[in-house]
Amino acid sequence: MTKVDLCGVVLKNPVIAASGTFGFGEEYKEYFDIARLGGISGKGLTISEKQGNDGIRVYESRGGMLNSVGLQNPGIDRYIDVELKGMIKYNTAIIANVGGSTVEEYMAAIEKLNNEAIDIIELNISCPNVLCGGMAFGIKSKVAYDVVRKVKSICTKPLMVKLSPNAEDIVDMAYKCCEAGADALSLVNTFKGMAVDIHKRKPIFNNIYAGVSGPAIKPMALRMVHEVCKAVNVPVVGMGGISTFEDAIEFIMVGAQAVGVGTANFIKPDICIDIIEGIENYMIKEGIKDLSEIRGII
Repeated sequence: MTKVDLCGVVLKNPVIAASGTFGFGEEYKEYFDIARLGGISGKGLTISEKQGNDGIRVYESRGGMLNSVGLQNPGIDRYIDVELKGMIKYNTAIIANVGGSTVEEYMAAIEKLNNEAIDIIELNISCPNVLCGGMAFGIKSKVAYDVVRKVKSICTKPLMVKLSPNAEDIVDMAYKCCEAGADALSLVNTFKGMAVDIHKRKPIFNNIYAGVSGPAIKPMALRMVHEVCKAVNVPVVGMGGISTFEDAIEFIMVGAQAVGVGTANFIKPDICIDIIEGIENYMIKEGIKDLSEIRGII
């Protein structure tokens, strides 16, 4: 009843644990059966291990949170040797989220993942491009087009590109990524924000700016997903502030094939189960046999 097809990968339901909020699943297995998830998008990976940012990394805000974790991860090799082996046991779709500071880093990571037992590669283009002064790959459409085209040329897995809401034009960005070969899109990543300590009279974060997520961003994320779904012909995974089954249904109604749940996992570790069961109960109550009946009706 809740099965969805994402680039030929059948998910048992449309709920995916979003990258950066669920580790690789190990941290949540004591709270619920991970196999009940539609999929897991693992912690963002880079070709080499990264320790992440110094200073405060997570800061609560009204209606959400800010994070400046900085892509801390064990690196591709350890992921393949250790974390991936654990993820396979969960019997759910595995999505590898990949980041990099140069196109070459992206491509090196993709080459290592091509022959591994993952279902989809999620390309995180919100990473800072060191060759362009630190500006994220996902800000300018032409830059995103170039990196997606090059990655797609060697990628043997379905390629899903994760879009930043900070893009100059989210619809043009989506269109250009699809033109470059993206098989699917996921959006939105975090919005750019900041916080100030008025007693120390300085920014909360060492990097000054941080990523905003949580319920506060949902209306903006929903609007962007709606705009993108109307503009492209590839599956879209919608995310941004989803914390209830009603939120998930809204994203599906504006066109999302599946949804990603992020910050809500920190508030209630088994929130994904609440959302899955809520969707199931909603479908029964409304007499909906397949999510395709309501997908994109808005």
